[in-house]
Amino acid sequence: MSDIVIIGGGPSGIMTAIKAKNKNNKVIVLEKNSTPLKKLLMTGNGKCNYFNEVFSLNNYHSKNIELVNEIISDNNLNTVKDYFDEIGIIPKIKNGYYYPFSNQAITIKNALITEAKTKGIDIICNSEVIDIEKKDKFIIKCTNKEYKCDKLVISMGSKAYPKTGSDGLGYKLLEKLGHSIIKPLPALVQLESNFKYLKELSGVRTDVYMELFEDDKYISSETGELQFTDYGISGICTFNLSHFVTRSLEEKKKEVIKVNLVPFIDTLITPWMDQYSKKNKHKNITELLEGFLNYKLVNVIIKLSNLDKNSYYSDLTNEEKLELCKNLRSLKINITGTKSFDNAQICNGGIPLTEINTKTMESKIVKDLYITGELLDMNGNCGGYNLTTCWISGILAGKAIGEDND
Repeated sequence: MSDIVIIGGGPSGIMTAIKAKNKNNKVIVLEKNSTPLKKLLMTGNGKCNYFNEVFSLNNYHSKNIELVNEIISDNNLNTVKDYFDEIGIIPKIKNGYYYPFSNQAITIKNALITEAKTKGIDIICNSEVIDIEKKDKFIIKCTNKEYKCDKLVISMGSKAYPKTGSDGLGYKLLEKLGHSIIKPLPALVQLESNFKYLKELSGVRTDVYMELFEDDKYISSETGELQFTDYGISGICTFNLSHFVTRSLEEKKKEVIKVNLVPFIDTLITPWMDQYSKKNKHKNITELLEGFLNYKLVNVIIKLSNLDKNSYYSDLTNEEKLELCKNLRSLKINITGTKSFDNAQICNGGIPLTEINTKTMESKIVKDLYITGELLDMNGNCGGYNLTTCWISGILAGKAIGEDND
């Protein structure tokens, strides 16, 4: 009989426990919070976007991106999809995003906890781990008790959103056990800017095409909803670009996002504006732009273009038309920082993938130690990609442990 301890009752920890448990071992989960899967309930605005139809390396970021393919393989993805079918989760698929048909994250939580209880897994809540030692067995010291085990899984989460219990201790414990750490930084997080019209635009949401430039070099782009705030910008496309921004700001690079406010125009914008204005000759420039832009954005674009809000497009000089079209097509927003870990959904950085066996999640540094979920240097874009990392890493670790104890 082998003793298995899993530190962390999040998605990867609970999945590991379910897959690791068999008649020849004892599996316990130590959870810091008063209930497991606390952060899961907050994903997808409480709806839990747990999977996606489309996966590629473009959806992920890592210092060792080539190793991500070994984890996010077609076989592993199918295993996740099949597992949720097996435990009775009926998906609602919207734009490729998988949600439980109930639109409630608690549906996923209850299904997983039921599986764990059915298998006889002991989930011990309010168990805060403070130290780990490795002798002939692993010794896990909690504030109120000590545990020993033959195999240990660390699934403690990253530093993102510490209100859910992720305080970064997992990195420190793994470093003590011999692992190196790629500095964790906030990811899927809001970006800060010194753009002078932010207070005026705060609360505006609009569909855009965004391009990120670092030291004037194009890095990446996103299409989706942009939200202006009094400190900077937010929204899914902003979150997806934040991975690059946080790491590059750390390296003191200049970060600029250029926003195309008229992504629906797939031709040259100046001829399009010429035609549009001819169809609406009776409208001044303000009324003209309000045909496709939020009125707050219209006011800002007019100010940036140094135009009289009551002027008519036909009366503008060629230079004024070009300036207006440039601001519509490529609104420049300097990025000065990001919000903190308190606001981040995940982290950029963590345990290098080179230090784990990507087929089993076992550490290459410490035998019988497994690492899963957000602790890994493998963060994804919005869309269920990070939860899928948790599911897969948990399944791989759990199967390896379970098969080793058959």
